[in-house]
Amino acid sequence: MSTSVTTRFRSVAPPRGPVGDDLYGELCAVLFSAFPRRDQRLKAEQYLRGLLTAQGRKSIRNIAAQIGGPAAEQSLHHFISSSTWDWQPMRAELARFLQRQGTPQAWVVRPMPIPKAGQHSVGVDRRFDPEQGQVFRGQQAFGVWFAADETSVPVHWRLFLPDPWVKDRNRADRAEVPEGATEETLEECAVNAALDMARWPEIARKPVLLDIRGGAGRAALHRLGLAGVPVVARISPNSRLTVADRSLPGFGAGPLTALQILDALKGLRRPVSWIDSVAGARTSRTSLATAVRVTLPVPPGERQRPLLLLGEWDDPRRAPVRLWITDLTGSAVGPLLRLTKLSRRVERDLRQVGEGAGLRDFVGRSFRGWHRHITLASAAHAVTVLGADRIAPYCEIQARSAG
Repeated sequence: MSTSVTTRFRSVAPPRGPVGDDLYGELCAVLFSAFPRRDQRLKAEQYLRGLLTAQGRKSIRNIAAQIGGPAAEQSLHHFISSSTWDWQPMRAELARFLQRQGTPQAWVVRPMPIPKAGQHSVGVDRRFDPEQGQVFRGQQAFGVWFAADETSVPVHWRLFLPDPWVKDRNRADRAEVPEGATEETLEECAVNAALDMARWPEIARKPVLLDIRGGAGRAALHRLGLAGVPVVARISPNSRLTVADRSLPGFGAGPLTALQILDALKGLRRPVSWIDSVAGARTSRTSLATAVRVTLPVPPGERQRPLLLLGEWDDPRRAPVRLWITDLTGSAVGPLLRLTKLSRRVERDLRQVGEGAGLRDFVGRSFRGWHRHITLASAAHAVTVLGADRIAPYCEIQARSAG
């Protein structure tokens, strides 16, 4: 797939006054249009408002405290955990709404560990968190984020279900896990999250950024390629590849590690400038980078797929710190490297916006409840980055008028 990186996603802050109200009114109307009943639309607005205004953990109890106490808590608990509404149409509407605001540069698939003290929440297991470097008990989810230089928003989620949550039907039934749920690896879960979203109508496909350092990269690239989804995947230094450029060292040597290939090409490194907007003030930074045409080792008779191996150095005297493989073979090194920086944008926005919007805060046990909560928490994240200072007043007015 020969595709260049040219698109941008612009963050749109609503103007003050009636036009801003129109933006928030449109967002609430778009997200909640699938609800057939007026009382469901009201509860959705109440929950969204609570996610934006409740202090501390965004539990149903704390959310209900913003709008009516114990009676509201029971009503909202039923709306999230026991109602029958489908969260998928709301996610698709959120994606289409964001597309109308501008065009994302990429879809970033990011893992999100969710620590849990107990063992009854759906998907809970003991697992290793590479970011923290330690084992924890909790859930593992993968979010697909619309990402650009200045902002990012999660629009879709997939909850990883360890084998016991799929094979033990009694346990799965108690957590309301759908009967069609099957075993999958963490990498398969990440890829499936992107493929889920690629099936939504009217959503323009963008390059998918994901991390496949711990899995079977060939299978991931193959599945995304078959679906027509461009991919930029972070790989480990010992991933084995074949140099495809006859003019470069290593051609004809058979499979080599990515680190070996890049080490032989250090003389081809070039400085690439990029804007770091994650640390606060926009700062211009420079990395050394190079890219080389490669293929993945394949069984005899199977068609080789043209790819680019991208390496980035923070220190020219050391090994490359980040290695990526992509089927965006028509892109230059600079745009590709800048595209990979969107993963930093997502990390920052998860920490500074998503945490406060309640992405990790669902305290129930059910599969459906978790998905409904995180869908509305994603909407809260979206309205925060679009300009959250007017969404709470708007929803308060709507709630009073509905009452």
